[in-house]
Amino acid sequence: MSNPDSFIDEVTEEVRRDRLFRLFRKYGWIGVVVILGLVGGTAWTEWSKSRAESRAQAFGDAVIDALDQGTPQERREALAAVPTDAGQSALLGLIMASDPAEDKAATLAALDKVANDASLPPAYRDLAVLRRVLVAGADAPVADRRTALEGIAGPGRPYRVLAEEQLGYLLIEEGKKDDAIAALTALLQDQDASGSLRARLGQVVTALGGTLPEATGG
Repeated sequence: MSNPDSFIDEVTEEVRRDRLFRLFRKYGWIGVVVILGLVGGTAWTEWSKSRAESRAQAFGDAVIDALDQGTPQERREALAAVPTDAGQSALLGLIMASDPAEDKAATLAALDKVANDASLPPAYRDLAVLRRVLVAGADAPVADRRTALEGIAGPGRPYRVLAEEQLGYLLIEEGKKDDAIAALTALLQDQDASGSLRARLGQVVTALGGTLPEATGG
């Protein structure tokens, strides 16, 4: 390469370096902000995770302490005093509603509060509905229980198969044995039905005089 060509290359490279330097001075702060943002975001995520874990542990400890109280009334009052966020309130409501033999009316009221709280995730509300149907039992009209169960038995609902199981039992309660056998047998073959649910359904179908599907019966 001739000296003039070499000189031109050196000048061109110098111009590039000078241009990059000026660009960095003008826009380099953007890179700094991005780096600080990434570092800050990671730190915030870790802090939030640690804070959430601490709150969850504190909530669990407080619930355990409350459940150690002597009488059901003392336990209920202690649970009601536990500090909670929205999700924890739902869990606490279900825990408080776990002793229907002591105070059925209070249990149903606690479950209604969870079931009707639109700010809570659907899984909490559906579980409260299912639990309420079970607690209310024959004290609630069959039609009311069926309406409640059908509301949580739709496709994609978290407790769909359990709701369908209870709908089958309502048919038994109404004396519709053949309909109950058909409904429970269909549920036996549902891919979302757990092993324990299938075992339970198999016993009921057999007791009603039905025939188990071959794959289930084997």
